[in-house]
Amino acid sequence: MCLPFPLLLPFAIAVGAAQAQAEPQAPSFAVRGVEGRVIRSGDFRGRPMVLDFWATWCGPCRASMPHLDAMQTRYRDRGLVIVGLSVDEQPPSEVRDFAQRLGVKFRLGMADEKVLDSFGPIRAIPTTFFINRQGEVVRRVVGYIDAETMDSYVRELLP
Repeated sequence: MCLPFPLLLPFAIAVGAAQAQAEPQAPSFAVRGVEGRVIRSGDFRGRPMVLDFWATWCGPCRASMPHLDAMQTRYRDRGLVIVGLSVDEQPPSEVRDFAQRLGVKFRLGMADEKVLDSFGPIRAIPTTFFINRQGEVVRRVVGYIDAETMDSYVRELLP
């Protein structure tokens, strides 16, 4: 788990803590994508989504990126959408260039204070949300998720 990003409360959340019970509806969001287009959660209504908050300077975040990319490729035909929201303060073009060097192909956007507050508050990264087709957050994981565990969480979202 990477700590801190602006004013995180150190050790406020258990590493790898996962909530299996259903949570309320995922907040809607509209953020600037690293390619310049707006990414709106409403564009993915009715589709399962993995929403990952990350940063370029976070080692566990970088380690998760290939797993997320593999999930997007593996389950795209079943409707899965992966969205990574960067908490970096650098320009979107630098985040885009960083992701391209890693070979990331899933959608990337820039998290703003509004989305961080509505999904959190987000106190540590990576923080990953697993959202079902009904738009409900069914799992929130703080910290690194290995590929096998991530795959099992994604399969929970699919019919």
